[in-house]
Amino acid sequence: MKKSKEPAEKTSKNRIDQAFIEKMDKSLTSLKKDIISNLIINNEDFKEIVEGLDPKDLADIASDDIDRKMLEAIGSQDLKRLKLIDSALTRIQQGKYGLCMKCGKKIPRERLEAIPYALMCIECKTAEERRNR
Repeated sequence: MKKSKEPAEKTSKNRIDQAFIEKMDKSLTSLKKDIISNLIINNEDFKEIVEGLDPKDLADIASDDIDRKMLEAIGSQDLKRLKLIDSALTRIQQGKYGLCMKCGKKIPRERLEAIPYALMCIECKTAEERRNR
C-alpha cells in the first residue's frame, strides 16, 4: 500500500491551493488588461485595432491570433510580458501553474505574488540567467 500513497503525496506537495490559483488568475488577467489599456492610451495604431472590440474581449487580445499590425504596435517588453501572462494563464487551465517548468518543483508563493507570470523557481531562473550571460 505504501507505493500507491507515494505518488499522491508527491502530487499534493506540488499542488497549490485553489483559492491562491484563483487569486493569481485574477491578478494575471488584470495585469494583461492594464498592459493593453496602456497600449491603447499610448499608441494610436493599437487604439485603432481594438476600438471595434467588445470590452470583454480585451483579455483575449494578444493570444495566439495576434496579427502583424498588433505586433508592430506593441513594444517588445510589453509583448514579452503579454506572452508570459498568456503562458501563465494557460498553465492555470492545465493545472500546472506554480510548478517550475525546468525542475517541476513548486514555485514559492512569494515569488508568484511578486511575479505572477514566473515560469521557473528562483534556482532554475538564476541558473538560466548565468548561462545566458
